[in-house]
Order: sequence, then C-alpha cells, then structure tokens
Amino acid sequence: MAADRHSLRARKQPRQARAELTRQRILTAAAHVFAEHGYAAGTTNRIAERARISIGSLYQYYPNKDTILLELVTRHLDAGVLSLKEHRDGDRPDSLEAIMRGYVRSVIDNHLDDPKLLQVMMEQTPHAPELVERMARHEREQVAHTRELLASHPEVRVTDIDVAAHLVVSAVGGIVHQLVAAPRSVDVRRLEDELVAMVTRYLTLG
Repeated sequence: MAADRHSLRARKQPRQARAELTRQRILTAAAHVFAEHGYAAGTTNRIAERARISIGSLYQYYPNKDTILLELVTRHLDAGVLSLKEHRDGDRPDSLEAIMRGYVRSVIDNHLDDPKLLQVMMEQTPHAPELVERMARHEREQVAHTRELLASHPEVRVTDIDVAAHLVVSAVGGIVHQLVAAPRSVDVRRLEDELVAMVTRYLTLG
C-alpha cells in the first residue's frame, strides 16, 4: 500500500498521562475494529466510536487509519524484540533442542493476538521507510545472535554457519507469521513441536 511518508506519522506525541491513555484507547479500539470489520471497513469513525472519543480527538493523534495500523505493527514488532531479548538473556539450556524450543516459543507467543488482526497487519501495513528499517535491523540482530550460538554449540553440524543462521531466523519467523495468522490456524503447540524438530534436525545432521 503506497502512502505519503509524512501522512504516516502520528500528529501528537502525548506528554501527559491522560494523553497517553487516550492514545492507548485509540490503539486498543483500532485493534478490535480491524479484527472485527477488516481494514477497508475499519474506518476512523468506527475506531473513534469504539474508543468513545470524538473523531476530532482521534485526528489530534493520528491523521488517518494508516498511521494507526503502522503504530500497532511497530508495537507488535517491538514486543517481539523484547521477548527474544529476554530469551537470549535468560539461562541457556545445554541441549540445542531446548534452546531452539525457547526461541520458537518466543516467536509463537508474540503472534498469539487475534489471527484476523495479524492478517490485517500482514496484508495492509504501509511500507513506511522507518518500519522497513526497524524490521531489517531486528532481523540482522537475530541472525547475528543465532550465528554466534550455532558457532559455539557442540551439537551443530552444518557446514555453513552464516547461511544456517539466516535460514533458522527466516524459517521460524516466516512460518509462524503465516500459519498463526492464517484463517484456519494450526494448533500452536503442535506447530512448536514440529518447528523445533525441523530446525534441530537440520542443524544437527552432518
């Protein structure tokens, strides 16, 4: 979806607690509206009504629904970054399978919001340069961490650590994103088991 770069910026950065609460109400309302009605029918009027504020108040914070969706996606991405950082900084199990399970579970847990909302995020998010760069930076960090892990773990048998790190990050992130947000989503714990088995076997086969 093409959009003017300046139109994708929130108009008002809240400095007081009340203003921040209003913005949270708008974002929460938008998440419900997009999930229930889809993006095309998820109008700013519906969002304002759900948030119980006037349309004028909404426009003080966001010039259009693209900016609202963009902020929802940014927060979704940031939550994923935080979850994976907590996983990296926690106690690391000895076995490669346990490490991969912790990683896969972190990615899945960040996608357990309403599948319909995730689908809207996947299909309708504007390609804003700031978001694209944020996603690219997050992926680079994940690949670098995974490369370091694979290079130091005795169970890893792949010959090309660099390619393996990219494959693990891309496969887990892409598969989870597609299947959890699918209209007929799979059982997430079955998905976890199969993803862990797939990645672990790939990494340990000589």
